[in-house]
This record gives sequence, structure tokens and C-alpha cells, in this order.
Amino acid sequence: MRDRKPPGQPADHTAAKRTKPTLSPDIQAKIGKQLRAYYAGLIEPPPQRFVELLRKLEGSKDEGPSQ
Repeated sequence: MRDRKPPGQPADHTAAKRTKPTLSPDIQAKIGKQLRAYYAGLIEPPPQRFVELLRKLEGSKDEGPSQ
């Protein structure tokens, strides 16, 4: 365990010289579009009772504090 490097240190000296791979803006946009479509499919609409509760809470907030 003595030969372990501290976190953030490259395992070898050549790793520090490597450049980070980059993606073109077109590729980034396509990946972003696909991820948004994927996650949009995972999200289900909230239950109706939850929507009604939120509407009631918003309505009571608009009325102000009751005294």
C-alpha cells in the first residue's frame, strides 16, 4: 500500500502529458438531445391529487396570511 499515489496524481508521468479528448459541438448537441429525450421518457406526470394539492397551496399563498 506504500506505492499508492495520492488522489489526483497521475499513475505514470506520461499520463500528465496527454490531452483531454474533446467532442465537436455537433456531437455534443446530438448527445444532449438524446439524453433529454431519454430522461423525458422516464419522467411520469405527477398524480392528479398532487397537482390539486399544489394548486390549493398556491391559492392560499396568494390570499396572504389569515389573521
